[in-house]
Amino acid sequence: MSTTNVTDYLTDLDDTLREIGEKLRPVIDAALPGAGAMWHGHPTWSLGDSPGKNPVCLLKAHGSYITFGLWRGQELADPSGRLTAGARQMASVKLRTVDEIDPALFADWLRQACNLEAR
Repeated sequence: MSTTNVTDYLTDLDDTLREIGEKLRPVIDAALPGAGAMWHGHPTWSLGDSPGKNPVCLLKAHGSYITFGLWRGQELADPSGRLTAGARQMASVKLRTVDEIDPALFADWLRQACNLEAR
């Protein structure tokens, strides 16, 4: 995809992935208002003054799922056990259906992640 903003990125997805992105975006935007932008081809939310500066989270569409990733996700308390460790300090969850989104849990992850980045 070669979109230039988060809305177009989500609009260009197939129905199931678009529905996931559209349900998750308000949860992210509530934690990081006005911070979403395209960076390296996918939506990223950052605390810095430009995309990718102090990144907190991302959405990345794949063939059958969307990855919701947190840059310092391995440092978060995750009693749900849903976050999967990735490269460096990243952790993520793969979302295949809209029902897999837990707004309260994801908002807690985002709160923790923002606190880590704000230090």
